Amino acid sequence: MLTNFILNLTVPGMGRQLTSQQRTRCGVISGITGIICNVLLVIIKITVAVFSGSIAVAADAVNNLSDAGSGIITVAGFRLSGRPPDAEHPFGHGRTEYVAGLVVALLIVGLGVTFLKDSVMSIIRPAQVNAGTVTVCIFGATVIIKCWLFFFYRKVAKLINSDVIRAAAYDSLSDCLGTGLVIAALISSRYTDFPVDGCAGIIIALMILWAGGSVLKDTVSKLLGEPPDADLTEKLKAAILNCSGIDGVHDIIIHNYGENSYYVTAHAEMSCEGDRLSAHDILENAEVEVAKQLPIHLLLHGDPYSKDNPEVIFWRSRMENTVSDFDSELKLYDFRLCKEGDKVQALSFHLLTPHKYAMSENEVLEELTARMKVYQQNIRLQITFLKSFI
Repeated sequence: MLTNFILNLTVPGMGRQLTSQQRTRCGVISGITGIICNVLLVIIKITVAVFSGSIAVAADAVNNLSDAGSGIITVAGFRLSGRPPDAEHPFGHGRTEYVAGLVVALLIVGLGVTFLKDSVMSIIRPAQVNAGTVTVCIFGATVIIKCWLFFFYRKVAKLINSDVIRAAAYDSLSDCLGTGLVIAALISSRYTDFPVDGCAGIIIALMILWAGGSVLKDTVSKLLGEPPDADLTEKLKAAILNCSGIDGVHDIIIHNYGENSYYVTAHAEMSCEGDRLSAHDILENAEVEVAKQLPIHLLLHGDPYSKDNPEVIFWRSRMENTVSDFDSELKLYDFRLCKEGDKVQALSFHLLTPHKYAMSENEVLEELTARMKVYQQNIRLQITFLKSFI
């Protein structure tokens, strides 16, 4: 209820479909909310750490301080990513969000290493921990704030589909578990001389490192370039194939420049009959129609093929069936007949194969050629092998 109140108050006109400005504002508000909550937690926990002398409480406090720093970076990232394209960045600034996530991850990992070292030292040279009932209760109350922050982040992440906010949500959840562990250590330290506090500090430091490493891995993966979302790819294919004059689509390459900002190239199969002006209009109309339906800047390349020639249809059908029987994951396109006089000598086409395919290109060529010799003994295959980008 409080989450909805904050979002409705700070992001006017919110609906099921957010504008880019509303999405940016949601990201900024989530960052500011995180900063406020985590600064409050730092103040409480540092006070508890000073009075109790607990390294685990201090580690937990600085973990929250890193979360506040992450919030600042998140706000800056969303503000910069929402800027329009300019001469230096013609594709916009959407990837700034990923750079912000990278900085957050490095900050988290650095703090994890620092407190892992300090916690080990507190085991080697343990210090007295003095945590009264009031101190434990005050510290325990901070879990409520972190739990609410987890649900807040999770709702915003789902609303705007942001990995940065989603990472903050699960970081908050791990903080709840870590704080619970510290509470157990504070209580246990009353009844034993065993360095429970240092052990709890090590566990929290490892949790910080795990969280930071996960965010780092996901962010670097996005910056390097990940396969596009399968749902987006299927919607794109359906939208292109629904356009008049286009019979097939392949060689789709999708570049992501931030959430809801995609630049796409693709090859569209179309009849070779007709003039060049008509072919141009078919492709351009398709690009416009796709832009109306999806957040995609599309550039289509036309692949003409003979859809009315019975001989081409006959041999293509044979070749497609042979490829499908051999391996249904392989896809054939750009099919051509190579003839001498009236006789077919070779079949030329592109073959799309998965990455890290088990067989070599020569092995695939030999196997498909052997299977096609059933139809014509001297047939040759001219295959251009390609890897899929989606």
